[in-house]
Amino acid sequence: MQRRNGVQWLVLGGLFSVVCGTARADGLADLNAALARLQGQAPIKAQVESKTWRREGEGKEAEEDSGQATVAVEGGPAGLQVLYSKDLLAKVEAEQRAKVKDPKGKTPIGFALGEMKASELRSMVSAADALSREIDEAVFSGEKMDSYKGKPARLLSFTLSLDKVPEKDRKYVKKFDGGIDVWIAADGTPLASRFHVDLSGRAFVVVSFTQKTDETRQYGVSGDHLLLLRKESKSAMSGAGEKVESRIVKTLQLQS
Repeated sequence: MQRRNGVQWLVLGGLFSVVCGTARADGLADLNAALARLQGQAPIKAQVESKTWRREGEGKEAEEDSGQATVAVEGGPAGLQVLYSKDLLAKVEAEQRAKVKDPKGKTPIGFALGEMKASELRSMVSAADALSREIDEAVFSGEKMDSYKGKPARLLSFTLSLDKVPEKDRKYVKKFDGGIDVWIAADGTPLASRFHVDLSGRAFVVVSFTQKTDETRQYGVSGDHLLLLRKESKSAMSGAGEKVESRIVKTLQLQS
């Protein structure tokens, strides 16, 4: 009898492993199903804030720019509308007038608004398409149990290829490493993601260069919308004696 129970436990244990393995292997299918479900057709209103920083050069000769701006976004079946407040437009106009008097003057609001392109704003209020497109261009490399903000989550990993580099520049790249990590909930809903690319190479024999990009994202759900609540992008590039660093943080707040 004891032996039968032992056999039963072995069989049940094997079945449990198979079931768990199958569930974990279906993480990509669960993610794709969630992205298909969260297409964001219902009306939505939000505010998107952009904080930008950029430094070019090194030491005392380095030039820095920074800025901050907020716009209102309304999305729905008819498309996307971006609303610039009267106060914001007045500040932009003041910056432009000051720039006429002092061509070297800073335009922090205009600098921040430069990162508020339509495609970027759309991905904030309806993030499913952008994430789906990114993983379609990558190669699924694995899944494992992990945690996000102290709660259980599944971590899906994807590998990026040199195809992410414009074709005309690929011949100069000697080293490339890139990937996407996506944390998902039990039903496949994205919780967060990280995108990274690290490359280096040499052009025209004597010019070496490096480029590193790291982007973290935090998602949320409102109705049928997958929201990009926070996106932080960091990049560093160097080559031909030049060095450029940048940091961009975009955040979204829903409006009633």
